[in-house]
Amino acid sequence: MTLHVEAALTDRDVEVALDVADGEVVAVLGPNGAGKSTLLSVVAGLLRPDRGRVVLDGRVLFDDSGAWVAPHDRGVALLAQDALLFPHLNARDNVAFGPRSAGRGRAEARRAAEHWLAEVDAADLGDRRPPELSGGQAQRVALARALAVEPTLLLLDEPMAALDVAVAPALRQVLRRVLAGRSAVLVTHDVLDPLLLADRVVVLEDGRVAEQGPTSEVLARPRSRFAARIAGLNMVRGRLHGTAVTAADGLAVEGRVEEPGAPSGDAVAVFSPSAVAVFPRPPGGSPRNVLEVTVTELEPLGDRVRVRTREQVSADVTPSAVADLALAPGQRVCFVVKASEVAVYRV
Repeated sequence: MTLHVEAALTDRDVEVALDVADGEVVAVLGPNGAGKSTLLSVVAGLLRPDRGRVVLDGRVLFDDSGAWVAPHDRGVALLAQDALLFPHLNARDNVAFGPRSAGRGRAEARRAAEHWLAEVDAADLGDRRPPELSGGQAQRVALARALAVEPTLLLLDEPMAALDVAVAPALRQVLRRVLAGRSAVLVTHDVLDPLLLADRVVVLEDGRVAEQGPTSEVLARPRSRFAARIAGLNMVRGRLHGTAVTAADGLAVEGRVEEPGAPSGDAVAVFSPSAVAVFPRPPGGSPRNVLEVTVTELEPLGDRVRVRTREQVSADVTPSAVADLALAPGQRVCFVVKASEVAVYRV
């Protein structure tokens, strides 16, 4: 199975292209409003693009010549944030609904339902109706219902966003098992999802593909602001001059250029918040990056505090450092980071 998507929707300012290989799980990341759910709706047939082409397993689902395949006939199953189970049916009958709608007999559909409930560790939930299920249980049943129609492609739209943090890890392990060898597109905000579930990552920003590549590479060497943020890294994007990246607002960061090439052009400088020291004023000493920033937020992170700034770079410091520096929103401080801690990539 392969998926190829080219889609433009003028009123949403979305223009994206995406490919999914046979047996590949692709995670789609991006901020709210980037076009992630729009992309899934186009593939599922819930939205018709103004122009483009969608081909699944060699079958044209949409193109500019007027081809259009209805949602129910695409071989695509969509699992959303909310389980959306039929309230009047028990879990078993919810899962059997798809096979029954496809023309399979009652007994065969029931066997399929019991099989998929067992696959998602919900075999004991068959007789329960949706009001009797917890959020995690309902989402397992919804996953079984999606798989019971034996889709060519599985679409998952933030499937764990509505779940309690204590429940999500168990469902993530179920997904890891059932997605193995299956073609799927996963929209998520949680960095654990692409790390544990996806072969490849596509990052959308402002309705366009900002970057894409193998999961480990994108999260270790991000070239888009959102990928850097979800990976917990600082990123300054701008023009490269020698070994320094200068942003449009004048913020300049010196680092190690990771790839050979021209000494100028578009580039990003990436560094960890833990590599940043905070000073009340510019320090002397050896050559380092000194960034004058304005504090906007102090966020507790375990035994550290993340200092966020108007310039969209962060530092991780100890609570005692926060007290010693009397850090507070609106305060001007200096972030200091060694050039050896900064990786520079051309984009």
